[in-house]
Amino acid sequence: MRALLPLLRTGWAWRAGSPAAARLPRGKSAGPGPHRAMAFYRTEERGQPYSPDYRLFFKNVAGHYISPFHDIPLKVDSTENLFNMVVEVPRWTNAKMEIATKEPLNPIKQDTKDGKLRFVANIFPHKGYIWNYGALPQTWEDPHQKDKSTDCCGDNDPVDICEIGSKVLSCGEVIHVKILGILALIDQGETDWKIIAINVNDPEASKFQDIDDVKKYKPGYLEATLNWFRFYKVPEGKPENQFAFNGEFKNKAFALEVIKSTHECWKTLLMKKCDGGAINCTNVQVCDSPFHCTQEEARSIVELVSSSSNKGRSKEEEQVWHFLGK
Repeated sequence: MRALLPLLRTGWAWRAGSPAAARLPRGKSAGPGPHRAMAFYRTEERGQPYSPDYRLFFKNVAGHYISPFHDIPLKVDSTENLFNMVVEVPRWTNAKMEIATKEPLNPIKQDTKDGKLRFVANIFPHKGYIWNYGALPQTWEDPHQKDKSTDCCGDNDPVDICEIGSKVLSCGEVIHVKILGILALIDQGETDWKIIAINVNDPEASKFQDIDDVKKYKPGYLEATLNWFRFYKVPEGKPENQFAFNGEFKNKAFALEVIKSTHECWKTLLMKKCDGGAINCTNVQVCDSPFHCTQEEARSIVELVSSSSNKGRSKEEEQVWHFLGK
């Protein structure tokens, strides 16, 4: 008889089982400290990097497969501004890695378009992504719900997050962050929120409490972020992206309200109280969700994915640099 982890509600966040745990680099100890994780999330590769069949699955501390979208808690604990972030794209890299929202257990994969792997362009003076880029688990931007502040519906994905700390993180790491602000990108008529946050274990994290601190201690970073999102699709022949609020970064309080709202949308999704379309809600730890599955079923899902490694590592896209002039 399988044991079910109780679903704990802490404020407006849902927490499955024990407190969240972040995955640290190999050889690193969790160590003491108020923001250190109690245990690790682990990842397991299937297929070849830089290939369409590559998948990065997640495991919890017990070694059971989980969904990074649904099973990793949004909030670390009852602290108001302490959240889990799933790192999808390390800073300075180009492969467009993302949580596969339409696949069971939602592994990280490289996005494709027209059968080709997607890489973001290098646009002067930047190389790849200029932050550690990822997602807030247990959030969902509902494509059927119009946001009151942007007058546009959501983009059908978890909320994106840009981590501005000094360390280059790894794909699949789960870290603790504090929220500083938010940018409202409008992508083909859809709201695509971009959270600005910092790793709480960054050496300078104590300096940052709100969006104005980014302007003070990392001058030029927000302007670079705005330009990055404005132009990153231009080399593909697409127009510049647009923004709500004339590209103004909103503060922490505004960002926390967006997170709260998108978390509520996710709960509605997981309880099958709305039309999730092709979103796959299979989960292991949200026990009162109709999409809950057993550990054995989760293992069977992963075992169906190719783990072949006899082809050697695929090559990353050739690097070029784009200079955009008016």
